[in-house]
Amino acid sequence: MRTTKPRKNKVGIQFAVSRRGLPSAALLRRWAPDIGGITVRIVGAREARRLNRQFRGKDKATNVLTFATGDIVLCDPVIRREAREQGKSLRAHYAHLVLHGVLHLQGYDHVKRQDARRMERREIRWLRRLGFANPYE
Repeated sequence: MRTTKPRKNKVGIQFAVSRRGLPSAALLRRWAPDIGGITVRIVGAREARRLNRQFRGKDKATNVLTFATGDIVLCDPVIRREAREQGKSLRAHYAHLVLHGVLHLQGYDHVKRQDARRMERREIRWLRRLGFANPYE
């Protein structure tokens, strides 16, 4: 596993899968707002499934898991599949899910409809600033 140390904005990046075709560590850091001391880890389906089962009781791989310890886990195979199905670029979908994970670390949630709309508005604004389209359109 290759790990890059946190830099200026204190975001560590870990690749537990091949980096081929993935956004660079620099881009992943750029997409993660500076909230201090977080790690973004990109994993395969097996690890994502294990973590989702262990911590959420769901026996399947999911696109993003966020842990209160400051860890954001992104599942590359799920993200690639979703990007294809939704007609989005892989880069745009990764940017969205990094931001989504950061918002969870900041206390945002999407269980209730009102909270989901608030979180989505925030995601849309941040993504627009980064040059990405609204991920919900």
